[in-house]
Amino acid sequence: MTKQHPYDIKIISAPETFPVRHPVLRPGKPIETCNFDGDNLETTFHLGIYNNNQLLGVVSYFKSSTNLLSEALQYQLRGMAVLDTFQGKGLGNLLVAYGDTLLKEKKIQVVWCNAREVAKTFYKKNNFKVIGEPFNISDIGLHYVMYKSLK
Repeated sequence: MTKQHPYDIKIISAPETFPVRHPVLRPGKPIETCNFDGDNLETTFHLGIYNNNQLLGVVSYFKSSTNLLSEALQYQLRGMAVLDTFQGKGLGNLLVAYGDTLLKEKKIQVVWCNAREVAKTFYKKNNFKVIGEPFNISDIGLHYVMYKSLK
């Protein structure tokens, strides 16, 4: 497969996501808040997108199910973040597409996420659909459960 962009996407460790997670998802909060439950499980994987060895964006995938979906093989997308100066350039789309490919290789049936209200349009453009009712996460705001079938 020939890539049509100047970026490299690779699997990275959980701590390697922190320099992007922190300013985008946890600004003003302690760096420790970037450590998510399940970050270091064998079933979890993290992707980083680079340009000239500079990390620009990250996403993490956790083997986790929501009871809003019936599929047995589910993964949760979490910690999607692209540094502010690189947002709107399609990097998030590239990360999601790469993640979808890896999940399909694992025979995962569906991927879902808790999308912030500001990110809902991004996920819709990446073929995610809203399911269930919106909910509030304290100190962060309104979220929607969104999912995409990988079958």
